[in-house]
Amino acid sequence: MDYQRVARSGQVPDGIVRRFFVGEVELAVARWGGRVYAMSNYCTHLDCLLSSGHATEDGLRCSCHGSVFDYDTGEPIQPPATRPIRTYPVKEDNGEILVLLPPNPTNDRPRARPTHR
Repeated sequence: MDYQRVARSGQVPDGIVRRFFVGEVELAVARWGGRVYAMSNYCTHLDCLLSSGHATEDGLRCSCHGSVFDYDTGEPIQPPATRPIRTYPVKEDNGEILVLLPPNPTNDRPRARPTHR
């Protein structure tokens, strides 16, 4: 497995979270305290986009209902979410943000919701 380029380091300033794609995998990439984090872009509570949320001292805060996820483990540290999000190893090299994805990465995009008639 090789690290894959996600963005230029300057595209994710401190205190910011942004949305990026690596192939079909959608990521929320955040920087806090000078460190970069990569995780699934979907909240496990109601599938809101985490890239619309906020990087905070405690973790990544979902903008929909306020769930907060630990940057390193993806564990929810503030409800209403109760399930963790997927996190990925990330590093910076030569001004680039690089993420290590598993050999056959799956996207955590929400499943289509049934429609009621």
